[in-house]
Amino acid sequence: MLMKSAMATMNISVPDPMKEWVQTQISEGRYASSSDYVRDLIRKDQEEKDKLAALQAAITLGIESGSSGDLDMENIKARARKLAGLEEA
Repeated sequence: MLMKSAMATMNISVPDPMKEWVQTQISEGRYASSSDYVRDLIRKDQEEKDKLAALQAAITLGIESGSSGDLDMENIKARARKLAGLEEA
């Protein structure tokens, strides 16, 4: 069940071309209001930051795991085929 949080009011100033852009998005039915548009932008920005943090964590984990040793492309390809079920063990 989604819990609705309290809404706060923010006043922002944007140049006329940006205001016109938002109004176009609303008139084309993409958003119900300018608030809806801004909330969507903030959600997308939060999601992007979360993805970036997860990527950075994965990179850090990889770096901290140490050297993988010498890479043998034939061995890597054979393991990939085996995992894909294209080759018997």
